[in-house]
Amino acid sequence: MQLYNSLTKKVEEFKPLNPDVVTMYTCGPTVYDYQHIGNFRTFMSSDFVHRVLKYNGYKVKFIMNITDVGHLTGDNLGDADLGEDRLELAADREGKSAKEIAEFYTQDFMKSYDKLNILRPEKFTRASDYIKEMLALIKTLEAKGFTYRTSDGIYFDTSKVGDYGKLAGTKVDLVEEGARFEPNPEKKNPTDFSLWRFSPDSKIRWQEWDSPWGRGFPGWHIECSAMAIEELGPTIDIHMGGEDHKMIHHPNEMVQSECVTGKPFVDYWMHTAFLKVDGGRMGKSVGNAYILDDLETKGFTAFDLRYFYTLAHYRTKLNFTWEALQASASALKKLYDMVESYQEDPEATISPEYLNKFEAAIGDDVNIPQAVAVMWDMLKSDIPEGSKLKTLEKFDEVLGLNIVDHIGYEVPADIENLAKLRWEYRKNGIWDKADVIRKQIEAQGFVIEDLVNAYKVKRK
Repeated sequence: MQLYNSLTKKVEEFKPLNPDVVTMYTCGPTVYDYQHIGNFRTFMSSDFVHRVLKYNGYKVKFIMNITDVGHLTGDNLGDADLGEDRLELAADREGKSAKEIAEFYTQDFMKSYDKLNILRPEKFTRASDYIKEMLALIKTLEAKGFTYRTSDGIYFDTSKVGDYGKLAGTKVDLVEEGARFEPNPEKKNPTDFSLWRFSPDSKIRWQEWDSPWGRGFPGWHIECSAMAIEELGPTIDIHMGGEDHKMIHHPNEMVQSECVTGKPFVDYWMHTAFLKVDGGRMGKSVGNAYILDDLETKGFTAFDLRYFYTLAHYRTKLNFTWEALQASASALKKLYDMVESYQEDPEATISPEYLNKFEAAIGDDVNIPQAVAVMWDMLKSDIPEGSKLKTLEKFDEVLGLNIVDHIGYEVPADIENLAKLRWEYRKNGIWDKADVIRKQIEAQGFVIEDLVNAYKVKRK
């Protein structure tokens, strides 16, 4: 199995620290608002990696964090130490407590996560549950001489680490201050970052804790280090996230973790490319930060979106358009229709030819688009239908399209009887009654496709 490592900028043979258990961490949502389809592209990429690991026989100890404190709005401007806490801001906006905000948007995230058939991690870790661990890491960094105090908090001194920024692939410590938007004049270096922020005197926060340095709250970066080290150990096999984390968040996560433990923090860093919308950026200000509910309102399903995510390799930008989503929905419907029309054969076996091609694709840096291409080639081949079904079942361990639900499918008798009655009404021109029955059938999760001299009942 080959994986592209963002740290070395190379495709490498995957060699886990423990041959039996792979440790994996994915940066999860900041739960101050709904998660849009760009966020879910990263979570889907993580799911494909997770599924490929399990397919290859690994037990995976997978953790995803829920950021419910300390993520400031300045991150959108290139500096995660500026602006207001996203949870506090949302609480003010909606007239709720930060805890209520976090719980509401966490549950909404979970609902969409499950609809998209993304495998759940071993544990979702909430940042606010790991304050004690964060304080312990900061104390260790302080004892080792990596921190200093300013009027607004405790900062990490990046000048103390010679290779800071190696993950970003550039000399981050030489980035001009102008690129970091209104820099804190008390910072010793432009790239220094906060570990602990003091609560402002002018406002009582919803979330704040006592610390050896003063009452306040954690910086965003220290949270992931604390959760990852506590749950997975000092060195993790795979750490995933969006490509926007590669320049600031992940380099900071890496450097503070390694300065605490004295060990490499992550062996394989993996980053998912951005999702574009209509060829441009996605954003609330643009009005195109679509969420799953927006898609469902237009008649699409979560599986239509899941199939759409398979169209581009995780390291390649993917462009969302409604036309592209419709094409994905049509392709998925075609797949389900083919599966429903095939005859099962208990004696059938998996096709070794196409299985080998599929495994070569997923083993090549989790190349899901190529794996899907192999699937369609297999469906177009002349191998027996029973073998196609058996092979599809194996493929779906990675693709997660719930293909098995469409194998050996039969229309329930009551639905078939309604369809026959509707057909008689249509033949006799009784269109109003035919339309009433059509709506009854659709209300029970089925649709009727009218052919030239016949009809076909399908699932929605």
